[in-house]
Amino acid sequence: MFDRAEIVYEYDGSFEGLMCCVFESFALKEIPSAIRTPSDQQSLFDTAKWIETDIIKSDRVYKSIAAKISVQAQELVTLGFWTNSPQKELLIYYFLRLGYKHGSKVMSMLTDDTVSTLQKAVHHLTSESHKFKGFVRFSVYDKVMVAVIEPKNFVLPLIADHFCDRFRNESFMIYDKTHKMALVYQGQEAKLIDIDELTLPEVDKSEVEYRRLWKQFYQTIAIEERYNPKCRMTLMPKRYWGQLTELGKDEELYNVSEKQQNLSKQAIRSFEP
Repeated sequence: MFDRAEIVYEYDGSFEGLMCCVFESFALKEIPSAIRTPSDQQSLFDTAKWIETDIIKSDRVYKSIAAKISVQAQELVTLGFWTNSPQKELLIYYFLRLGYKHGSKVMSMLTDDTVSTLQKAVHHLTSESHKFKGFVRFSVYDKVMVAVIEPKNFVLPLIADHFCDRFRNESFMIYDKTHKMALVYQGQEAKLIDIDELTLPEVDKSEVEYRRLWKQFYQTIAIEERYNPKCRMTLMPKRYWGQLTELGKDEELYNVSEKQQNLSKQAIRSFEP
């Protein structure tokens, strides 16, 4: 019988750490009322129990998802961890409890709030990642292609293969300002790294000219008679516009944007041998 006393789990924020929280719950037969990271807002009236990350325990839980529920559930849980869903850890935990009880049937239990909420969150993640495959705009700094994005979800793992395949012979970086992470690709090798701040140098004249030509191309191919702002807002939501060269202000062609000025030289140095 599981203990339903109020208990809060605290972990390091990694996927492996979350899997260890699941292991702890089932091993000690206790149900946490919250699962959080040290950076999450804490209550004055609870004491968190720190769950140490153990790769062996994490691996056991992860493999058990495919064995006892389904491979699809395993993928859903992995993707769910990359979403921006509120209290995603607890959502994934409750989904796994249902899965271990009902098996593969849990994937079709869409009337259950937990299953429905998790699947909607994952759909939002995959939809956003699909948009960024078309909305990422690169600029060249010291022969390195750099792009800055501000997604709601952690989309870098989902768009990595697309851009690594597309620019397999180039060196590039996509910086996720929201999650302070960057996808760095060089020498046909990709990796995700933590970057708190970046500072990019000013763009050179050739980059300014490429930006001008891109804006001119965008304006030239537009058909004035078919201008439909509502349709554009649907296909290209306004929150993406800040990083789109073609929709930037003209003065941004000649000056590095304030957002880019706040980036760190760590990005460029990451490409140095």
